Amino acid sequence: MTGAPDRARRLQGRTAVVTGAGQGVGRGIALALAAEGANVVVAARRAETGEPVAEEIRARGDEAVCIVSDCTVRAEVEACVAATVERYGGLEIMVHNAFKGGRAHRVEDLDLDLWAENSRSAVWASLYTAQAAYPHLAAAGTDGRLVLVTSPAGVEGSGGIPAYGPVKAAQRALAKSLAREWGPLGVTVNCIAPVAETPALAYAFAERPELKDRVEARTALRRIGDAEADIGGVVAFLAGRAGGYVTGQTIVCDGGSFLGL
Repeated sequence: MTGAPDRARRLQGRTAVVTGAGQGVGRGIALALAAEGANVVVAARRAETGEPVAEEIRARGDEAVCIVSDCTVRAEVEACVAATVERYGGLEIMVHNAFKGGRAHRVEDLDLDLWAENSRSAVWASLYTAQAAYPHLAAAGTDGRLVLVTSPAGVEGSGGIPAYGPVKAAQRALAKSLAREWGPLGVTVNCIAPVAETPALAYAFAERPELKDRVEARTALRRIGDAEADIGGVVAFLAGRAGGYVTGQTIVCDGGSFLGL
């Protein structure tokens, strides 16, 4: 997906911050938003991962900058937002995608360090990004958007990573609460629950070749999503004016693996 000069771009002139945009789903979302004309801030914990994505966007003729930021640290989130607004004059779209702590475990072996790691990057970071972005999203009014990247595990749970399900479910509850609180301002708040090709998933497939067939077979479409076209495209829709009447929802974007909503 690249910017298309022969049509109006849905996010032209708006600015987006995407956390965890140095790879995987976050990278795909950043590329998709930029292709629709948004100024994109690639917020990553390390410049080694974030800057190449920003450069990739610029090489396509779109606008992006990398800001090194750890979304689990409130002060760094606030500094990232402040730097974004100083550079671009505003912030209309905040996407919290970053997550750390998804390694496999059993609940009887779960230690507090792993629980805290899951909670900080999913729940606390969602709160930090929402609070830091709020005044700017409120100022944007009906153009204001907050998108939290959750997981199908936040809907149906997970037997292999039981700490992951509840923290992802907490993101969904926070989005519903903020949708109600911010709705009168015109600001929308939604979640997206993706399944897509990522470096982590590719590593898992390399370690366990049979896993790829199992994951694909579980989907109705018999394929694994593309982070930019399949996941980023949905976020771009939510971020645009066409998505302005969708709020408080979780869009499960997994090719039809989970069909319970």
